[in-house]
Amino acid sequence: MAGKSPRYTTFVIRLPRSAPTLQLERALLAAGYRAIAGVDEVGRGSWAGPVVAAAVVLPLNRPRALWGLAGVRDSKQLSPLQREEAFGAILAATRAVGIGWATHRVIDRDGMAAANRRAMEQAVRHLMVAPDALLIDHFTLAGCPLAQIGVTRGDSRSLSIAAASIVAKVFRDRWMERCDARFPGYGFGRHKGYGTAGHRRAIDDLGPSPIHRLSFAPLVSRAW
Repeated sequence: MAGKSPRYTTFVIRLPRSAPTLQLERALLAAGYRAIAGVDEVGRGSWAGPVVAAAVVLPLNRPRALWGLAGVRDSKQLSPLQREEAFGAILAATRAVGIGWATHRVIDRDGMAAANRRAMEQAVRHLMVAPDALLIDHFTLAGCPLAQIGVTRGDSRSLSIAAASIVAKVFRDRWMERCDARFPGYGFGRHKGYGTAGHRRAIDDLGPSPIHRLSFAPLVSRAW
């Protein structure tokens, strides 16, 4: 907000388990913030491909624009079809969406924590509406000067974070499906790079693909 120092205190808040609401967003609106971005990422546990983050600014002062988001939940609670439907509704309603990612090479070089924060910071920078506060699933971003709250299980508690989780998931899944055609035999279109028995067998048979994370089990212990 105007007149405030760019230095803010950040903290992690734990709320009771519930469906995502606008409780935190409304509290920030009451405090004077006007462009609140929910931020989340996907792909941390995958054996291949990038970690992808999304930042979403919802039109919090236009309730009718939010009516289509009744089905928005943590992306892990939705089927692929439900995610695609929610993704369309989010894009139709949102004020701004930003995407950021860190490649498998960045993950191998810098570690997951650094790659995750890099992707989130990039997603925030790519927003066409400059946010003045962030709601982030679990994390806070030490290098970001904005007011921010890290919310444990935030994708189940904040509608803005849940929307970001869906956008990130759909974006990453579509990218991994394209990789299925580029690198046949690994089944990326099915498992999206995550650990399955079929994925492990493909690595055993074919070796790592160009997008595998060589710092991750079951690849790190092998000499290729």
